[in-house]
Amino acid sequence: MLFKKFNFIKNLDMKKLLYTIIISVIGGFVAIFIHNSTYDHSNVNESNSNESKLVNISYNQQPKSRFNQNIDFTIAAEKTINSVVHVKNTSISKGTSSIWDYFNNNDRGRTRIGMGSGVIVSKDGYIITNYHVIEDASTIEVTTNNNKTYKTDLIGQDEVADIAVLKINSQETFPYIRFADSDQTKIGEWVLAVGNPYNLTSTVTAGIISAKSRDLNDYDSKNQSFIQTDAAVNSGNSGGALVNTNGDLIGINTAITSGTGGFVGYSFAVPSNVARKIFEDIIEFGNVQKGLLGVTGFGLNSRTANDLEISYTEGFYVSDIEPTMGAAIAGVEKGDVIISLDGLKIAKFSDLSGYLSTKRPGDVVSVGLMRKNKKLNLNVKLEKNENVDFYGMQLKNMSNDELIEMGIENGIRVLNHRNNTLYRMGITPGYILIEINGEEISNTSDLSSFDGDVKINQMTFISPDGEKERLIFE
Repeated sequence: MLFKKFNFIKNLDMKKLLYTIIISVIGGFVAIFIHNSTYDHSNVNESNSNESKLVNISYNQQPKSRFNQNIDFTIAAEKTINSVVHVKNTSISKGTSSIWDYFNNNDRGRTRIGMGSGVIVSKDGYIITNYHVIEDASTIEVTTNNNKTYKTDLIGQDEVADIAVLKINSQETFPYIRFADSDQTKIGEWVLAVGNPYNLTSTVTAGIISAKSRDLNDYDSKNQSFIQTDAAVNSGNSGGALVNTNGDLIGINTAITSGTGGFVGYSFAVPSNVARKIFEDIIEFGNVQKGLLGVTGFGLNSRTANDLEISYTEGFYVSDIEPTMGAAIAGVEKGDVIISLDGLKIAKFSDLSGYLSTKRPGDVVSVGLMRKNKKLNLNVKLEKNENVDFYGMQLKNMSNDELIEMGIENGIRVLNHRNNTLYRMGITPGYILIEINGEEISNTSDLSSFDGDVKINQMTFISPDGEKERLIFE
């Protein structure tokens, strides 16, 4: 009886064991089947196969660096590096610079040395650089990439655009950079910045165009229209070249915005079309020729469009017109919105000012504008700039008839200004400046006595309504 029970148990255990083995085998086959169905073997033993492999791009793929693209920066670097020079400017500071100078009766000042970069733009050695690189210089030297040093002459400058033209004192032939059309550059386009940051000569950095027609200060009178890039630019790069991947000049590196003084991600360049026009004007005329439309106004945005009760949030709003200048003659009216010049889109004031900086008096531009939801195109002849920039204002002389009409004996009219202080005090285009520091102002030439270090304590204006307004500056 016991024996039979034992056999029964033994048989039962054998059946359980057999059942477990069968389940395990079946589970193994299922696992293998699932593995083969889901796992991609295309990367296994890849070195032993020449067959093309398909890779699931959504799985375990790392994004490519922007520098891993098929762009050859060496071509542009080789074409430009020998045409960018190191600029050394020597100046003498005015007066004593320390208490020791005072006690030693040294009132001749001290020698100061400034460094920057410049771009050779002709085979006979003409150079474009920034005005601030050579400002107040008594002597200017440039050193080429082959370590040869030359004396240079200052041929001319445009302080507002921060551009200066130099000439190497030599009969040699120099490698030079050709101009490109900066209007044709595109946001996202690759560029190289070539210069001498921190006296590290012949330095090349790469980036892209981040923005165009950038104005760094909405309230000054410089009408800036920079190319913005993320190519690394530092102290000493000023006046150097911004080139495209062909090695052609699209800008003159000019400025950075930084709380520390070093590069923090963005740099700014004067467009090559502006620099080229200034260069050609200085060589041909001895000064910069500026053409005017004969309009005043401002760039639109949502706030100004809402205030004006118009639907346009881009473009240049015409608030006033000079009756004897090209825009008025061509038929431009107050309230028009300029949206293009020669087919180039005008979205903001810097677009308009930047393009006009490439034109001369006598040039004719096609002005695209919106007038009460109707699109018009008018050909406008640009006029010579007879106006003066002063204290952030653009000022013009007044005729006797205009003075009589306003009932005043002297004054010059405010055409436009980008001075934040005056803006907050209510000074707008159309006001008339009649006094500075108690001295009468009858002509724009009277402003020359207030240049330099003269502190302005008071200005007196006549409003368009004929009211006298005196501003006191503390």
